[in-house]
Amino acid sequence: MEKYQRIFVVVVDSMGIGAMPDSETFGDIGVNTLGHISESMESFDIPNLQKLGLANLCPLKQVEAATKPLGYHAVLKEKSMGKDTMTGHWEMMGLEVTKPFQTFTDTGFPPELIRELEERTGRKVIGNKSASGTEILDELAEEEIAEGHMIVYTSADSVLQICGNEETFGLDELYRCCEIARELTMRDEWKVGRVIARPYVGKKKGEFVRTSNRHDYALKPFGKTALNVLKEQGFDVISIGKINDIFVGEGITKALKSVSSVHGMEQTIEVAGEDFHGLCFVNLVDFDALWGHRRDPIGYAHEIEKFDVKLGALLEKLRKDDLLIITADHGNDPTYTGTDHTREKVPFLAYSKSMEGSGNLGAADTFAVIGATVADNFGVAMPKDTIGVSWLDRLK
Repeated sequence: MEKYQRIFVVVVDSMGIGAMPDSETFGDIGVNTLGHISESMESFDIPNLQKLGLANLCPLKQVEAATKPLGYHAVLKEKSMGKDTMTGHWEMMGLEVTKPFQTFTDTGFPPELIRELEERTGRKVIGNKSASGTEILDELAEEEIAEGHMIVYTSADSVLQICGNEETFGLDELYRCCEIARELTMRDEWKVGRVIARPYVGKKKGEFVRTSNRHDYALKPFGKTALNVLKEQGFDVISIGKINDIFVGEGITKALKSVSSVHGMEQTIEVAGEDFHGLCFVNLVDFDALWGHRRDPIGYAHEIEKFDVKLGALLEKLRKDDLLIITADHGNDPTYTGTDHTREKVPFLAYSKSMEGSGNLGAADTFAVIGATVADNFGVAMPKDTIGVSWLDRLK
């Protein structure tokens, strides 16, 4: 007998709640995305997250801990070796990543890779360094437009990113070049987690704006996840945002693309009004992409406040046999040095209108309790060699 007919897992991308015990080995000392955002603000209006127990997990300057939270809350630690999007999401659904994906942050991509990419695409590569997506456009987009060159850059993540102006470069051409880059970076010595198409519009420095036609070419998960077994057993697996890209369609029955985090929540609210049986898995990327990497704690805080408003609407829409889980995939402390993700613990907030209890569930040593709980609820066995123990019986 299923406890819940529908489960919503909402990932507030990068909303970490404090350093992991091993954070220093990743170069992250004293990081705390949510805590430092709170310290940067005079006011911080998040009543729905407060009711769910977020301030019980991470002390906030303006927000008191809930004396009787609506549901259950816990701290999740990352077992995998990494602090990137793919590692975090894959672990949620049962995969432990034991070897971090390759990065080219300090050196740029090898000359051999760049040479082959130029030969295969027919375009000269400019950039080839670690940079902010907005800064590299201001620096090189005018040259790309004028000369027909191709901006290639990376970040602290395991990514190869290619920029293309939608009017002069063209989306189809950008996607073609990215597909070639994905093929090349499947080689072990060049293997990156994602190749990302970064389309933009504008004609001169100061006017360039990236568009929502971004497309991620990710590595396929190296094994089956909770998503695969749910789909195989006939359950709905609805992805919202970049979930479909992260899992390369593996285990997904329906994919919805979002143009913003607010739009992603609006889509989630809409899906909550529909009949489905299974999982709705949501990623809200703006927290990370627009505010964390750009080191803007104020913008990040306002994005959380906007999320909280939409969360209130979602809570009203939920049915008695629904379960909502809110979590994150890593940290990205906007007050820390550099522009990299930060190795942090993440929140676990669980709520259903059918719950009679509430409180603190303590801590887990892996994000994979999420996938294990979802699979357990729907009576399907987790795939072989996955990790995670179900918390379903603890959600009373």
